[in-house]
Amino acid sequence: MATTGRPELIRAVGLFSLTAIAVNGMVGSGIFVLPAQVAKILGPAALSAYLAAGLAAGLIILCFAEVAALFDRSGGPYLYARAAFGSFVGFEIGWMMLLARLTAMAAISNAFASYLGFFWPGAAVGAGRVLVITGAITVLTVINYRGVRYGTWVNNLLTVSKLAPLLFFVIAGLFFLNPSRPPAWTLPDPAALRQASLLLIFAFGGFEFAVVPGEEVIHPRRNVPIALLAAICFVAVFYVMIQFVAQGTLPELASSATPLASASRKFLGPVGGILLTAGAVLSTTGTNSALMLVTPRILFAMAEGQQLPSVIGRVHPRFRTPYVAILLSAAFGVACAMYSQFASLAAISAIARLLSYMATCLAVPVLRRKMPEAARWFSVPGGMTIPIAAVALSVWLLMGSTRNQITISAATMVAGALVFWCYRLVRK
Repeated sequence: MATTGRPELIRAVGLFSLTAIAVNGMVGSGIFVLPAQVAKILGPAALSAYLAAGLAAGLIILCFAEVAALFDRSGGPYLYARAAFGSFVGFEIGWMMLLARLTAMAAISNAFASYLGFFWPGAAVGAGRVLVITGAITVLTVINYRGVRYGTWVNNLLTVSKLAPLLFFVIAGLFFLNPSRPPAWTLPDPAALRQASLLLIFAFGGFEFAVVPGEEVIHPRRNVPIALLAAICFVAVFYVMIQFVAQGTLPELASSATPLASASRKFLGPVGGILLTAGAVLSTTGTNSALMLVTPRILFAMAEGQQLPSVIGRVHPRFRTPYVAILLSAAFGVACAMYSQFASLAAISAIARLLSYMATCLAVPVLRRKMPEAARWFSVPGGMTIPIAAVALSVWLLMGSTRNQITISAATMVAGALVFWCYRLVRK
C-alpha cells in the first residue's frame, strides 16, 4: 500500500473480529423498537417480513462478498466504486458514506445519552448530556488511536455484551409463550409486506462496516466474504427469534413504544425491563465503537486515493493506526452530536447506504470485465441474475425516499462534487 519509507497499517483483524464488526453494525438500537412497528403493519404475519428483508439483504451481501474478495485495501464501497467507475463516482460514494457515518455517530450518541438517562437522569439533558457524549466518544477514540487490536477487542466485547441481553430475552421468553397467541406463520397482505420489509431492510444494514478496514484484515479476500455471509445468517435467525418471542409474550405488542422492555418486564418482572434498557445502552455504545473503527478508514482510504489531503492518510509510527483520520472523525462526531439541528442531516444516511449498495452491486459485472484474470475467492452464482436483482431491489427502496431525504442528499452530493473539483484544481 503506502509510499516507500512510510509506516503501514498492520493486519490484526481476524475472522471472528471481522464477523463481530458486521454483526455489530447490523444489530443496533432499532431492534429494540422494530418488533412493535412490524407487528402494527402485519399483525401475526410479522415474521414473513423478516424473511423477505433478510433474503433481500442476502442478495446485496452476495454482491459485496464477490467484490470484496478482489481487494485487500481499505475503503469498502468507496474503493469498489473508484475501481469500477472512476475517481469522481468513487469520491461521491466515499463522501456520502463519510457524512452518513458522522451523522449516525451523532444520532447514536444522543440515543446513548437518552438510554443512560434511565439510570442517571442527568445524562440525558444539559451539561450531563454534553459530558456523557464527549466522554464516550473520547474513550473510543483513545482505544482506536492506540491500535486496531484494541479497537477490535473492544468491538468484540461490546458486540457480545449487547447480544447477551437479547439472547437471554429470547431463551427466557420461549418458556413464557402465550399458548392462545395467534399462529406465527400466516400469509401476509402483499402491500403490508412490502411496507414492513422496506422498514426492516435498514435493520439488516450495517454489514458494510466489515468491508471498510480491508488493509488491517488478515487474509481479507477470503475472510471478508465468510464474515459477511456468516453475519447475515446469524442476524436473520436472531431477528426472527426476537420477533417470535415478542409477539408470543406481549399481546399489546403493536401498540408498545418499548416492545422488548415491555415484554421482558411481563415475564421477568422489573429486572427484565432494566436488563433490556441496559442492553440498549450497550447496543448504542457498541455501534459507536464500530463507527469509530470504520469512519476513520473511509477518510484514510480517500486520502490514500489522493482525493483528500495526504496528511489525513498519515499512519502513527508506533501504534500503526490512521491517527489523523481517527482524531478528525472524533472531532466531527462530537460536533455533529452537539449541534442541535443535526437531525435534519441524518436524512442522508438512508440514501447514502442505498447508493453504496447500488454502486457495489453494479460493480460486480464491471469488475468481472475489468479484472478477468484476478483470483476470485468467491463468485456470485447465477451469472448476472443476483446482481440485477440486488440493483432492482436497491432502486425500489430508493423510490421510497421522502422528498426531504432526496433534497438534502442531492445538496450533499453537489457539495461533494464541489469539494472534488476544487481539491483537484488545488492539487494541480
